Amino acid sequence: MSESITRTISGLVYIALLLGATLLSPISFTVLFAIFLLIAVHEYCKLSHLDVKLPLGITIVGIGLFCIYISNDLKTNLLLNAAALFVSVGLLIELFKTGPSAPRDKSAKLVRLIGYVIVPFILIIKLPFLNTEYNPYVIIGMFIMIWANDTFAYIVGKGIGKNKLFERISPKKTIEGFVGGVVFTVAGAYILALYYTFLSPWQWMGFAAIVAIFGTLGDLVESKLKRTAGVKDSGNIMPGHGGILDRLDSVLFAVPFLFLYYQIILYVS
Repeated sequence: MSESITRTISGLVYIALLLGATLLSPISFTVLFAIFLLIAVHEYCKLSHLDVKLPLGITIVGIGLFCIYISNDLKTNLLLNAAALFVSVGLLIELFKTGPSAPRDKSAKLVRLIGYVIVPFILIIKLPFLNTEYNPYVIIGMFIMIWANDTFAYIVGKGIGKNKLFERISPKKTIEGFVGGVVFTVAGAYILALYYTFLSPWQWMGFAAIVAIFGTLGDLVESKLKRTAGVKDSGNIMPGHGGILDRLDSVLFAVPFLFLYYQIILYVS
């Protein structure tokens, strides 16, 4: 079987699993992303040469405490959000520095793992529950925008891209592709608002801008982490696509900013 066919089949299975579990029930959604989180933690530990036992223990406790026991507490949500944002800002600062981005100290690696992987996954799991009742269309809308941004950034960049966005980290990305991805994603959000009316068109467009901009930055952040580790992919669980971190790097980096934005919308409303 050719690599392109393998990649296509793997991608379709991933999309079907994600959409199916999200739409089926809140339990299937939570279980799927909890499994994704455990796999992502294992991949990150391998990338950063961190012993996996303690991180997996922290992950299991985190899922039980923040996704099951404490379901929708505002103060807890804000603290989790702040922790993820703090690490995200640190990663952004390091992105624009030359040299490796991985900390050498084990405790620093653990802090980064918690803020970059564990807490963002917990925020993803909590996101559709923020408005009391489970709303799977927040998650589906988020992924539609991520996929739209990736697709149109590639198409526009391939067609007219000339100026490199961040050649040192990702030689194929262009400024034209980045702008095209943002514009088409925001435009697509307006169409999405016609079907998912729990947010206004302007709110969806703000949602899309956050996803497109910070999703692209998240892709660059993970690219630098992989370059530092000297690997092409974070894992091989998805043939032709790499690991869970490779598939969800954009979402993981965007979700702390998105979570805060969505909380503000709900609070103002």
